[in-house]
Amino acid sequence: MAAVETWLYPTPCGLFCEPGGFYIDPLRPAERAVVTHGHSDHARPGHGAVLATPETLEIVRVRYGGGAAGIFQPLRYGETVRIGAVDVRLVPAGHILGSAQVVLEHAGQRAVISGDYKRAPDPTCAPFELISCNVFVTEATFALPVFRHEPAEKEVLRLLESIRRQPTRTHLLGVYGLGKCQRILKLVREAGYDRPVYLHGALVGLTTLYQHLGQDLGEVRAIEPETKADLPGELVLCPPSALSDRWSRRFTDSVTAFASGWMRVRGRARQRGIELPLVVSDHADWSELLDTIVATGAEDVWVTHGRDDALVHQLGLMGRRARALHLVGYEDEAD
Repeated sequence: MAAVETWLYPTPCGLFCEPGGFYIDPLRPAERAVVTHGHSDHARPGHGAVLATPETLEIVRVRYGGGAAGIFQPLRYGETVRIGAVDVRLVPAGHILGSAQVVLEHAGQRAVISGDYKRAPDPTCAPFELISCNVFVTEATFALPVFRHEPAEKEVLRLLESIRRQPTRTHLLGVYGLGKCQRILKLVREAGYDRPVYLHGALVGLTTLYQHLGQDLGEVRAIEPETKADLPGELVLCPPSALSDRWSRRFTDSVTAFASGWMRVRGRARQRGIELPLVVSDHADWSELLDTIVATGAEDVWVTHGRDDALVHQLGLMGRRARALHLVGYEDEAD
């Protein structure tokens, strides 16, 4: 049996599977790519051929256009395809719609590349599927003990209670455009909020795609130039950057909120001037990362990006072999 590190290893372009001749979430244009999900730090344009779930490929087309890759190859969850000398399978990662872990089997060994993932329930995507493996390649975005995410449903109830208590103020909520926006929309609907939700124009395209793919997000209205200024008592979703730019100044009396795992750090909320911080993350928190790693039964753990030093240290204390791959270029777009 060939050790996994002899056929799967990091390069300046990203993680490379040699017997398959492809990269996973390559950082620059590659001849063949397997993409875990649609966030722009993992799904980049310019590849010769891209294999991903059908939903991820639809997201790539919306973000980059039909010419984002030479060939789009859809692979549904649970299906296996042979690429070179490697069997490749995609299973749910629970991160956003279409997100997948990449399961590679070669020479009697199994490696699982998690991509970004979470263990909390999310009504807009398939839940994380645990796969036993020899090597588990994990993210570490929130790999510090301070990060303990709240149940998203609880945070959404806090948001709706704030709207109820302050009916004359617009609630301006910063959300990331892919995944977080649509998850919040779905959760407020499940909590009984039936009023229209207003969207910054940058959030409309991907929200429309989610609806096209079968997600019932209720009535959403794009904020147009002619949209009246204040919208008292209404809920408005916008990209985080819009909370502090000219666009948000039309709302003269607003409650500024932000849904992110980073809102666990009070200093970050204060720096941004966030009145209502909501701890809602699309990544695993500290305990979920450790529990997941242990449950895979992996003899070796590789950490791709995030707080890799803390996670590697803790796994060492737990008697597990772990190392950081020090891959550069994966950011926290989806937190």
